[in-house]
Parts: sequence; C-alpha cells; structure tokens
Amino acid sequence: MHKVLVVDDDKVLQDSVKQALEFHHFKVDTADNGKEALSCVYKEKYDLVVMDVNMPEMSGIEALTEIKKYDPSIIVLILTAYSNVGDAVKAVKEGAYNYLEKPISSENLVALIKRALKARSLVETSIFSAPSLSLGTGDDKFVGESDVMQKVFGVISKLAQVNTPVLIRGESGTGKELVAKAIHYNGPLKDERFVTINLAAIPDNLIESELFGHEKGAFTGASERKIGKFQYADGGTIFLDEIGDISPTMQVKLLRVLQEKSFTPVGSNRDIKSDVRVIAASHKPFEEMIKEGTFREDLFYRLNVLPVYLPPLRERKSDIPFLINYYVKYFNGIHNLEMKGCVPEAQEVLKNYTWPGNIRELRNVIEHAFIIESSEQINISSLPDVVKKSANIVDRPEEDTDESGVQIDFKGIQDSVVDNIVEDSEVSKYQFTFATVTEDNEIKLDFQVAKDLFEKEFIIHALKMNKGKINQTALKANIPKKTLLRKIEKYEINPKSYY
Repeated sequence: MHKVLVVDDDKVLQDSVKQALEFHHFKVDTADNGKEALSCVYKEKYDLVVMDVNMPEMSGIEALTEIKKYDPSIIVLILTAYSNVGDAVKAVKEGAYNYLEKPISSENLVALIKRALKARSLVETSIFSAPSLSLGTGDDKFVGESDVMQKVFGVISKLAQVNTPVLIRGESGTGKELVAKAIHYNGPLKDERFVTINLAAIPDNLIESELFGHEKGAFTGASERKIGKFQYADGGTIFLDEIGDISPTMQVKLLRVLQEKSFTPVGSNRDIKSDVRVIAASHKPFEEMIKEGTFREDLFYRLNVLPVYLPPLRERKSDIPFLINYYVKYFNGIHNLEMKGCVPEAQEVLKNYTWPGNIRELRNVIEHAFIIESSEQINISSLPDVVKKSANIVDRPEEDTDESGVQIDFKGIQDSVVDNIVEDSEVSKYQFTFATVTEDNEIKLDFQVAKDLFEKEFIIHALKMNKGKINQTALKANIPKKTLLRKIEKYEINPKSYY
C-alpha cells in the first residue's frame, strides 16, 4: 500500500483529498503546513506528498525544497489556485512532479498520482535516469542525477552499441567495474559471459597463465591443462581491472591480443583465436607513466579510443542523497530491516564529507550505520568516527570522576524553587521535584536527591520527545549512549513505555 501525505491549511480540502485517496486504497496522513509536513517526512517514509503552495509558517515551495534535499525519491504534487499558477510552475522547476489547479476533482488527482507512482517505479527499476541501462540481474546499480553522471550514462549508451576496446579511468571506489558491466549488459553481447580479473591482485609470474591459460607441465606446479580468462570469455567481454599495474612484458602480450585477436597459452606452440571485447580500467596516471616509460603508448591509445572518466564522489555531491537512499533500500533487503533513511543532520554530515574512498566508502559507511543504529533512521551517532571527526563531531568521553556521567549545571536553581512547586504542606511528596518531605511534612532540600530527580525527569522527558528511541535520545539530549543506558537501568525507566 502506497503512503501519501496531504498538506493543506484548508481542513475541508484536506479531508476531502484524504477520503478520496483512502477510497482508492492509499494510506494517508495529513499536515496543516510545510513545517508540519517536514516533521512528518523526517519521521515516516512517504511515497508521495500532495501539497498546497500558499500555507502559513512555511510555504509549499519552501517545504518542497527541504523535502527533496532530505529524500529526492519522494514524489511531490502541488495544489494551487489559478492565480498562483506561476508559483506552481516554479515548484515543478524545483523538483515537483506536477501541479493541479483548484478546485480539483478526485478522478484527476488519483489519475495523476497513479501516473507519478508508475513513473517512479520505472526509474527505481533502473535506479538512475537512463532506464535502458542494466547491470544484469542482482547487481549494484548506478545512482545519480548530476550533470557529470548523465554525461557518463550517455557515453555508456554509445559504447554499448560498438565493439571497440574501452579504457575506464577514475579513483579507486568510483565504480569502474559497474561501468564495464553497464557497457556489456546493454549491448549485443549481454547474453554472453562477462569475466572480471583484477590484475593488481595476481602475482606477476601468474598473470600470463591466468589470462591465457597453460599446458600441463608448462611450469612447476602445472599438473594439468588450464583454460585462461580470454578463452573462457570467448564471445563475450573481459574486464581487466587495474591494467596500469602490469609489467611491460604483459603489456606487449595484451597489445597482440587487441591487434591480432589471438594469444598463445603458456607452454603451447599453437595460437588460439580470441573473439573477446576488452574493457580495461585503472586509477593510474597513464600520461605520466608513458613519459616515464612504464606503460606502452601504443597500448594506451589502442585502449583509449573512447575514454570513460568517472568523477570522484566529492565532485558530484548532489548525487549523495540518491546514493544514500539506494543503499538504505539495498541493506534493508539484505538485513530484512525497514530503515527510513537518514535524519537531516546525518545526511548533511555525509554530504559534506570528502569521501576519499568514493562510492565504495559510502556503501561501507551506510552498512556500518545499519549495524550500529537501533532506531528507524540513521543518526550522526551511528556514523564511523572518521566521518564524524571530519564534521568536528566528537563523542563526549564519559566522566569517571562523576558517578552520574552527566554534567548538570544547577546555576539558576533558586531557593524559591520549592515555593513554585508546593502551594501547601499537605501536597503528597511525589509532587516534589527537587525536595523530599519528612514524616512531619517538612520540606528538606538535598543536592544529591535533587540531582537524581532532575536526571530521571530529564531522561524521561527526552525519551518521550524521541519516542523511546535510545540512539536518537542520546544524540538529541547530548548524553553518551553508555551513560544513558546506565541511567535508564539506575532509575528503572522502561523506554518502551514511550514508543
């Protein structure tokens, strides 16, 4: 069942839209303005938001901007009066799917919502905006809407239709193997084998055997004949990762394969024809290597017919929210969870991080958060230390010298506090916040008692505000998680009571 948020300060319209959508089996929540809408989006996962333009506190356009920053996958439909059509057009430019003029008919609204959800489903199937590009069943997918990635997708589409060698360049972790798969699975060879070999992970003396195979007895340990990767990939595609790491001797042998379409297994006297498409990749600076004489110029130009350059993640930060959403969905499936994304503060930290490990590092960070996080959203507290330190966020160490572990500033607590709480001496002792009552109904102030009562009251209040979620409470209340858990145990507080 799709979940929809209806946002309008007109209660009559709000109720009518809600009823119409519920009749068509949508699950519907409501909000009175843009500010409330944001609060709902941060707490719940919505497929679609129907929102008015003109509202108090925060306009629909302002709310739209924040919603798209937080979760770009949410579809937003704008409702507007005829006189505000200009604002609606502006909203579409800001990321709204479409707009409807008031008064609206339930038929038109439902039809537009169904079209929007269908369109999103098609996009989610491919994940990125080039729906014809596939990476094969069960593989990772590209995610991104940045201009630079759209250009990459365009190059991939063209390369998929030809059979020329390809050289993919980019920093480690940028997704070079994904590009190779996209080229293979969107071309005429998609039903043939796609074979990957990481040349940097194979010792120099074994690379030739791995690529071209060997005959029995060709060298010590060659107890039987072996088919190499080129022969195994015959008719399909071979992906040579980290080609910049191979020796000059192997460079000559690879050049021969590219030029003559044949190779000779180790220990053999016969040539084997090779009908294989070669896609290579490396993070190495080939131009410098050519000048230094460590990489053959003719091999470079033979591979670099139509180059593909993958930018580092720090140069396409607008794609980070899309990547976060993708990996949240991915790990929800892997771990059988229902994580609803990141809180805005955590997402902002992730957007501003430099990502030296690129997409591979982002993937690992999200998985790390999945393991650590116990709430429904990824919080700053569940991010790795290296990410938090980059944003000058440091977990507070616990105070061993103070039994409480929490530093409480009692400045401002006056002697008159009791007078503000107690109006007569017959009030039950359980109504006192910072005092105890003797058997003679005398009020007795005690600093330690006051401190304990304040802590307990504070923690209960914080848990209520955060619906009993431990990680979120610790973050929002600025209490180390270990301290919070210890205090919960000490005061016999049940967080589940505040869900």
